[in-house]
Amino acid sequence: MLRRVALFIAILAIAGSVFLWQWFQEAVSQALVLDQAGYVLEVAPGTGINLLADKLEKQGLLESALPLKIYARLYTLSNIKAGDYLLSRGETSISLLEKLTTGAVREHSITFPEGWTLSQWRSELARSDYLKHTLSEQSSAAIATKLGIENQNPEGWFAPDTYVYRTGDSDLSVLNRAYQTMTIKLNSLWPERQEGLPYLTPYQALIMASIVEKETGTASERAQIAGVFTLRLQKGMRLQTDPTVIYGLGDNFKGNLTRKHLEQKSAYNTYQHKGLPPTPIANPGVDALMAAMNPATGKALCFVAKGDGSHYFSASLDEHNKAVRRYQINHRARTYRSAPKAQ
Repeated sequence: MLRRVALFIAILAIAGSVFLWQWFQEAVSQALVLDQAGYVLEVAPGTGINLLADKLEKQGLLESALPLKIYARLYTLSNIKAGDYLLSRGETSISLLEKLTTGAVREHSITFPEGWTLSQWRSELARSDYLKHTLSEQSSAAIATKLGIENQNPEGWFAPDTYVYRTGDSDLSVLNRAYQTMTIKLNSLWPERQEGLPYLTPYQALIMASIVEKETGTASERAQIAGVFTLRLQKGMRLQTDPTVIYGLGDNFKGNLTRKHLEQKSAYNTYQHKGLPPTPIANPGVDALMAAMNPATGKALCFVAKGDGSHYFSASLDEHNKAVRRYQINHRARTYRSAPKAQ
């Protein structure tokens, strides 16, 4: 009799265990209760799995916190990482724990186009709600010091691209990655440069690339634009390029460059000073860098905008003036033209 009772109890225990195991498997495989797609779960630093499970139950995402706690302990998955996690419909306790333990936090991206200035970069970074903002009170010189950039004005040292970051990353960390990327690109292209260029250092090439970037409306013309400016430097002529003057004006430029602006004294006024400006005037892309390192050869010293984004290149002032009449005066355009004055 006792043996039958013991057997019966054993059978009940086994059946109960099977039932509990099935309940457990179903519970951890059950989808979280999400009332919207793309629910963001914020896990603060130091949060433990038990506390998090209770929080999810209290918020109604889990019917019970117990299965999640048991699963984490059973498979030693209690070491979760802080951050923001994007949860989609169909997310289960199992998939959630996998994200939490591997640190698969939500990522954001920010894009900086070619030709933007550092000021524009800073404005874009300041608009991100997910970055830790540290730059608002920092001068350009202070940023350069923090990043280890020798120049007090770090303009030009940031590679245009799309950068991925996580919630809580600092704006300075994004700039640092952009600086490291530009340094690598510049140093890799410099040894492959064309011989006889009128600049002696990679930094001077970076300055030229920034001018090419700001002057070029059509990507295919970058090498030609670079060719015009390198030839002017080689002949000891002034660059006489509007974008450098505009950069030197800073906030004083309101969108209309006047003759008075061209007469103002500034280290960036290439109508008055020979050679390159003291720093880049924007952050150039890799194509502009390549054009600066390998400019097109030829005799063109002038160019005028044709009104469709491209330019007409001229080897003489007489030819250039004819092009100006054809493409600008006759069409009453106000687009940029570049022609050196008498030196």
